[in-house]
Amino acid sequence: MELDASEGWQASVPPTTAARNLLDLYLPLTRRPDLVIGQLGQSLDGRIATVSGKSHYITGPEDIRRVHRLRALVDAVIVGTETVALDDPQLTVREVEGENPVRVVLDPQGRLPPDRRVFSDGAARTLVVRSATGTSTMWSGDDSRVAEVLTLSGAGPIGIEQGFEPDALLKALSARGIRRVLVEGGGVTVSRFLEAGLLDRLHLTVAPILMGSGRPGITLPAIETLDEALRPRCRRVPMGDDVLFDLDLR
Repeated sequence: MELDASEGWQASVPPTTAARNLLDLYLPLTRRPDLVIGQLGQSLDGRIATVSGKSHYITGPEDIRRVHRLRALVDAVIVGTETVALDDPQLTVREVEGENPVRVVLDPQGRLPPDRRVFSDGAARTLVVRSATGTSTMWSGDDSRVAEVLTLSGAGPIGIEQGFEPDALLKALSARGIRRVLVEGGGVTVSRFLEAGLLDRLHLTVAPILMGSGRPGITLPAIETLDEALRPRCRRVPMGDDVLFDLDLR
């Protein structure tokens, strides 16, 4: 197999459809030293969780394996406060082979308790991001025993969780050697990175279910005409019963 400068590839033997899908999906992600990927799984009507926050699982096992492959390809996974509070995720690589990423938890006001698995399971390094004005009432003693704490100041017009500018967060992570990141949730966090124009790619998987209500996926400022809508280059990849939309935002 030969690689070209445009992140494409050529094979001397024609690959199967499944192999071609894997190469097209993952190979471009392995060739860039700096990368920001957004990831969401949603229903046909754009919901990522029920009104109570339940989301296990909207998409099927093939898509879950894909998310684990993404985790294995990046330096860190970023999630917001609500994702950790409601889902109590591990954010580790379990369905495929690969190293666990750093788990970056956005908790500007220190609302999350230390019993969440990202803080207590010891499976991977965890970095909790707080605002300069945020003080934790949940933790006592030395926070570093539970997670590393990164303090960021300034909440701008597109602040994440009313705490941080996405660009400032990425710069702070890059200074720590974290340059390839997966923004895995929730909808507010992914939307703020998208709004700021900082996502290189967005993986949006749609499951064939209708929820009728619940928490929305992507939410952006209102537009007046369809000419203002984002129209990124897109590939559609079957994921069992689901369909992955691989959006190229560069």
